[in-house]
Amino acid sequence: QVQLVESGGGVVQPGGSLRLSCAASGMIFSVNVMGWYRQAPGKQRELVASITSGGRTNYADSVKGRFTISRDNAKDTVYLQMNGLKPEDTAVYYCNAGTSRYQYWGQGTQVAVSS
Repeated sequence: QVQLVESGGGVVQPGGSLRLSCAASGMIFSVNVMGWYRQAPGKQRELVASITSGGRTNYADSVKGRFTISRDNAKDTVYLQMNGLKPEDTAVYYCNAGTSRYQYWGQGTQVAVSS
C-alpha cells in the first residue's frame, strides 16, 4: 500500500503561481512513477505531469513551459510548481503513484484560477 497526501491548492489570479506537494508513505520502494492529474468539472481526468524513479519527466502539452514536476527522495515528496496559471487550469489536482501492479491516488486538492 502507498498513501498519498496532497497540499498546496488554493485560489489564485491569472498569471499567478502555486506549488502543490504530494507526500508519500508506505511501500515507497515499489513506486516506479509518480504524477499529477487533474479533473475539471464535466471533464475526464487527465495527466498533467509525471516523473519516474529515474527522474525522467513528462508533461501535457497544455502545461509545458509553465509547470515543473520534481521530487525530493529524502522526503518522499513530489512537487508541482505551477507558474503562469490560466483559468483553464482550474481543476481538482490528484497525486498518483504507480507500481508494476497498482495505481494509488491522493484525495485531491482544488486549484481555482480566477480574477
